[in-house]
Amino acid sequence: MTDLTSNESIRILKNNYIGHLGYISQSEPYVIPITYYYNPSDNTIISYSEEGHKINAMRKNGSVSLQVEEIVSNSNWQSVLVHGTYEEIKGSNAKHLLHLFAEGVKNILNVKEHKHPEFISEFSSKTYSGGVPVVYRIKIRHIKGKRKET
Repeated sequence: MTDLTSNESIRILKNNYIGHLGYISQSEPYVIPITYYYNPSDNTIISYSEEGHKINAMRKNGSVSLQVEEIVSNSNWQSVLVHGTYEEIKGSNAKHLLHLFAEGVKNILNVKEHKHPEFISEFSSKTYSGGVPVVYRIKIRHIKGKRKET
């Protein structure tokens, strides 16, 4: 196993949209899959969710991690682990970041999977019963990447 360079790690974040978010709730670690977008202009991860366990936990303890991988086989993979800080976004900034998220994920889907979704509901299973989504970003503090190729 070898370390990825910083640029290689960023490339993996940029070229993917599904990762595993780690957070702490009541002293217990949780890891769940999320759809995300890496924003290169400010080196952050953008996502959104409805109110609930994850959002409440991150509001109490803003230290989070995101793990993203590209797996070809058991002996050929790359993985990136981001450590960062949760930041909730409100108002017009939230709308702007949600739009950036949607356009970014649509572009990745177009390039990687040759899909052309028009609406966020086509690549996100989140549904809201009349509520407004919570838009958040992860301010990246540290990135570490690993590779295995045999």
